[in-house]
Amino acid sequence: MEAAPAFGFRSVSDRLGWWNAYFIAKLALFALGLMGFHLVENLVFVVVLGAMAAPRFRRLRPWLGVPVAIALAYYDSWLPGLSRVISQAGLVAGFSGAYLAELAGRFVSVKALVAIAAAVAGYLAAKRFVRLDVLVVIAMLVLPFVVGGPPKMMTPVTTTAAAQGDAPKGVAAQKSPDAMLADFFKTEQSRAVSFTKPPDGSPDFDVIFLHVCSLSWDDLEATGEDKHPLFATFDILFRRFNSVATYSGPAAIRFLRSPCGQPSHKALYEPTQPQCLLMPDLQKAGLEPQLLMNHDGHFDNFLKVVRDQGVSVEPQSLKGVPAPMRAFDDSRIYDDGAILAQWLQARVKNPAPRAAVYYNTLSLHDGNVLQSDPKPKSSETYKKRVNKLLTDIQGFMDKLAASGRRAIVVLVPEHGAAWRGDAMQIAGLREIPTPAITLIPVGVRVIGPDAKRVGDAVTVPDPTSFLALSHVVSKMLAKPPFGAGGFKPADYTAGVPLTDFVSEGANATILARGKGYVIRQDQDPWKEFQ
Repeated sequence: MEAAPAFGFRSVSDRLGWWNAYFIAKLALFALGLMGFHLVENLVFVVVLGAMAAPRFRRLRPWLGVPVAIALAYYDSWLPGLSRVISQAGLVAGFSGAYLAELAGRFVSVKALVAIAAAVAGYLAAKRFVRLDVLVVIAMLVLPFVVGGPPKMMTPVTTTAAAQGDAPKGVAAQKSPDAMLADFFKTEQSRAVSFTKPPDGSPDFDVIFLHVCSLSWDDLEATGEDKHPLFATFDILFRRFNSVATYSGPAAIRFLRSPCGQPSHKALYEPTQPQCLLMPDLQKAGLEPQLLMNHDGHFDNFLKVVRDQGVSVEPQSLKGVPAPMRAFDDSRIYDDGAILAQWLQARVKNPAPRAAVYYNTLSLHDGNVLQSDPKPKSSETYKKRVNKLLTDIQGFMDKLAASGRRAIVVLVPEHGAAWRGDAMQIAGLREIPTPAITLIPVGVRVIGPDAKRVGDAVTVPDPTSFLALSHVVSKMLAKPPFGAGGFKPADYTAGVPLTDFVSEGANATILARGKGYVIRQDQDPWKEFQ
């Protein structure tokens, strides 16, 4: 009997068979930027499959190879790691059946299906004429170094390309990503903003924070709602404000700790200094804390998260408020305009001279269903819901102005909706904190009978985050923007603290580096992100 040839490129050509189609399809998806490709792991899999082509192992190859192939394809994909999926299984179990079906449909990419079908057809057409195994292995070795899909492989940089003092405004020097990240958090630990009581004799006014789930600049531009007239009413508008987080829990923690510099994702779940808690700080400055939500706060223990950040008051009752939507877990979502109008009516009767109001709304969350028209998918109603929310907010501000009350109203989204998705994440998936998700529209408007703006509104184009918002509010407390002389928005943005772009989730970090971004997922090396 002729001995089986030793495993090598020549023998591979007689061994892989249909497995060639698997690797061709993955390479095609990688070339199109629809998935990643871990070179070493895939080469090892090729070697093992080739070794198992021997007669005594061939029978076992499908039983062992198919599970490994599925796991490796998942590992190569942009999907969240299995540990993350397992940790979130309890929350996913609370999703409604309709929302789960909608999510499942988003994972089916027509572009990916066409690429896979083309790869299989190409394999069938070429296998009679070409030894594909050798070509597949060569393609695996070459393609990762020539494909510039997102994210592409990055050559690590360990030396400083520019002195820190020469770095552009708001942009970190070109150190290695790990060094940049370490320097960033070290600097952030020492930054803080304090609040003082308004001067004696200052008029009464409220500070109202509208914390909106699922709204980024990218979402606004994709839906055309960036031209909504609401944005023209703000006295201060931040264009590159980074929410850092991509989910409601960590987003709420970051906002409610805004008086201090940006903490790491891990530090969010550790105790913080009392001076870092926004609402208790405002209470010490003489503002009565008040809490409003257009949901019951049960999902992912959101209300407990808020309470843990020092917001100990009871939320405003939702009794009698219409609920035009059902959430992704089939709970009720109440009408924003009605809730804010109800608060305004109650505020007139409240004797507190000043209040700090935290309002959280889930009206734009993925998976919400309109009660009046439940058939369309939530992605199809997002634009309509955005327009209604922005219109409701504008209407509330108009009513507030007509009431004669003074207020500083702050629109600050939690994070974006990822409404159109990208090559790395399906629409609605927010595991990777991309700029499209974390760059949010933050606006400040001063309202009152004696709130007269002098000069133009201010747009802040530099990279900022929550410390900048605390800076503006602190300055407005110290020098209220009310009175016959009017106010200049530029007075409150002068010296605003900038924050280099660093966004984090549970398993991914993205930071600005030079003119672009770099990304690290789990324990993978840093890569360029486009």
